[in-house]
Amino acid sequence: MRPRKSLLILFIVLFSGCATYAGINYDKLFEEERVQNRQASISADAAVYYVNEVKPIIDNRCVVCHACYDAPCQLKMSSPEGIDRGGSKALVYQGTRLVASTPTRLFEDATTTQQWRDFSFHPVLNERNQNPTANIEAGLVARMLMQKEKHPLPNQEQLEGFDFAIDRQQQCPTMSEFDKYEQDYPTWGMPYGMPNLEGQEYATLMSWLQNGAIMNAPLPLSSEEMTHIRQYEEFLNHDSLKHQLAARYIYEHLFLSHLYFSELVTEENPTPRFFTLVRSATPPGEPIQRISTRRPYDDPQVDRVYYRVIAEQATIVDKTHMPFELSGVLLEKWRKWFVHADYTVSQLPSYETDVAANPMTAFIDLPVKSRYKFMLNNAQNTIMAYIKGPVCRGQLALNVINDRFWVFFLDPEKSDIPELNEFYRSQADNLKLPGERDSNVLPLTTWVSYSRQQARYLQAKSEFSTKEFENDVALNLDLIWAGDGQNPNAALTVFRHFDSASVVQGLVGTPPKTAWVLDYALLERIHYLLVAGFDVYGNFGHQLVTRMFMDFLRLEGESHFLSLLPQDVRHEIHASWYQNQHAQLSDYLQRNVEPFNQPSQIVYKTDDPKNELLHMLKKRIAPVLQPRFEIVDTGLSKNNEALLNQINYIQGEGLVHLPQTIMLSVNSDSGNQQLFTILHNNAHTNISSLFAEEKNRDYAKDSLTIVKGVIGSYPQAFLQLEEKEVIKLVMMLQGIEEEQDYIQILDRYAVRRSNPEFWSHSDVVHRWYQQDQPIEFGLLDYNRFENR
Repeated sequence: MRPRKSLLILFIVLFSGCATYAGINYDKLFEEERVQNRQASISADAAVYYVNEVKPIIDNRCVVCHACYDAPCQLKMSSPEGIDRGGSKALVYQGTRLVASTPTRLFEDATTTQQWRDFSFHPVLNERNQNPTANIEAGLVARMLMQKEKHPLPNQEQLEGFDFAIDRQQQCPTMSEFDKYEQDYPTWGMPYGMPNLEGQEYATLMSWLQNGAIMNAPLPLSSEEMTHIRQYEEFLNHDSLKHQLAARYIYEHLFLSHLYFSELVTEENPTPRFFTLVRSATPPGEPIQRISTRRPYDDPQVDRVYYRVIAEQATIVDKTHMPFELSGVLLEKWRKWFVHADYTVSQLPSYETDVAANPMTAFIDLPVKSRYKFMLNNAQNTIMAYIKGPVCRGQLALNVINDRFWVFFLDPEKSDIPELNEFYRSQADNLKLPGERDSNVLPLTTWVSYSRQQARYLQAKSEFSTKEFENDVALNLDLIWAGDGQNPNAALTVFRHFDSASVVQGLVGTPPKTAWVLDYALLERIHYLLVAGFDVYGNFGHQLVTRMFMDFLRLEGESHFLSLLPQDVRHEIHASWYQNQHAQLSDYLQRNVEPFNQPSQIVYKTDDPKNELLHMLKKRIAPVLQPRFEIVDTGLSKNNEALLNQINYIQGEGLVHLPQTIMLSVNSDSGNQQLFTILHNNAHTNISSLFAEEKNRDYAKDSLTIVKGVIGSYPQAFLQLEEKEVIKLVMMLQGIEEEQDYIQILDRYAVRRSNPEFWSHSDVVHRWYQQDQPIEFGLLDYNRFENR
């Protein structure tokens, strides 16, 4: 086999030297393009070869940059359908567009490759004559791989001649434009700005391309998978109005999640197969006719919607991976909350936008307690959908949150009163969301009207809450959900990494600057604002108003936390979170904390009540806190674990030179390897400015958080060291003042993107991640990897 591949490489090199001989008129050389059928039965030899030999290379060398909406040129290589779809010159992330663009979601907005051609997606595989010469010379993937072989990565630690900016002007040549691209950017072959592929990997890919790039058809379902799918589809498609209303509610919350059956997870197969919940025009037992709309609550244009479970076809990537466990226990909870609960549904809600876009209207018949328990049961997934869901890139969307904060929830049992349902029913008009205004919005006037609406709601809520507290309801820690003694979703930590973010279970790191306490209405509105109602293809106004509206919701969550503090310090602490804020903006936003003025019944004993409260909350939910991210049981010595923990206390202006996310690999003295993540927390004087974030930075309060394992989808640097070097690394981090101090760390420990060992180190990181966190594992993304 090896001599054959060597001959193939020789053939490619010789032939590529003749690539300019016709001008080049590819239509004349190899006939006109025609869509090809490249998917073979999973049992066919070509499909087996693709799955076993080719796909692992594509996943670990290509998908790590080509997945999600921010894939360069919209080329998503995580599935055969995405590879066959090809690339596009159109940008998904275009924050200045005045009119919403047409969605181009893989598997949704077109179902055939020809339909994608009609959407102006161009092929990256040869679609002309299917012969070895044409497959190489008229295929973009093949030509870009060959380009990289002809122009290897320069022998430089810091690469020159590359643009690694996340908002760089993309070059997306078609086949007819490729020769000029290669002439203009000779070193920009693939993988872009990374080391060349290993020789065997290159030969395997080129052999596959030469032979027609045959891929596999979708993997069939096992009998066990079909049994579980039937069980859930039966529940979701029952004819009763209760079932239909519940199914619609469940779908609108899980449409982005990766579902898995916990009963099928074993020690031998710890990483499960994932599935997606979709709307279909056809019932269970018939082929799925997927209903694709801009938003999950848009009119399906059919008499009856059916909810179907389909296998996820794409390789799982971390930046869009939101695992959601399905189990027999959960199904029983759904029945208890949505079917056996005492309520009546006489009519299903319409799909008119003013109803469907507002969950407080559409699902008013569903008991609040049932809805709230559904979201709380997997609160990490609920919040993660906002953090990871429709946005793979979004400074504008994410500069509405602090870089690290803790999240708690009101106990659903404490809010289980008949009056609550009626209160939300009365507030339907004051709880409207920007999603009702479609994807084209005029921002300023819309925001002002929403600010007044929010003020009316908060005033009504304050009056309602005051009345309840006068009825012997105590304002104390008993109001906080403790996870029913067993649910680790009771407390979450959210990290912002500038234009991406992460959410994990537990209270990670030292006590943060701020915290949220969410009730049902707040949690629900966040989901419908930023997940169900957010359109990544919407115009500038839609995206801006969505971000501005989130200011109200963040402040509401913060005000719940502040209400647990002594009355005389609430305003002072809140003001410290919003220094140098524009006075006019404050007039609109401060209303979130002023109306509610009940005294806290928590007894405080120190002169630092905020941190005291955080410690009390941590103690309350201690039984459900897990140590998975703590620097314990790492295989390192206790002394070195203690040294690494010192990183959590590093603070200062010098940290501005560090990237947002660093993955640290330590080879222990015992011979094991441990992976850590160092997270850079950017401090701000306030986070209410839309476009002047840099002016609000408080560099002196920047800090670091180190965790065991992986947090973050976009590593920006890799460090690798021996255990004996831990003390030196910690000292160097503590001493950072200038950028050169950080560069010295890189010179000593970094596996830079220019390092010939980059790919082998990447493989080690991915193997460790999959073995340690098999459910959460997804391929990392290198689009933000630094070049320093």
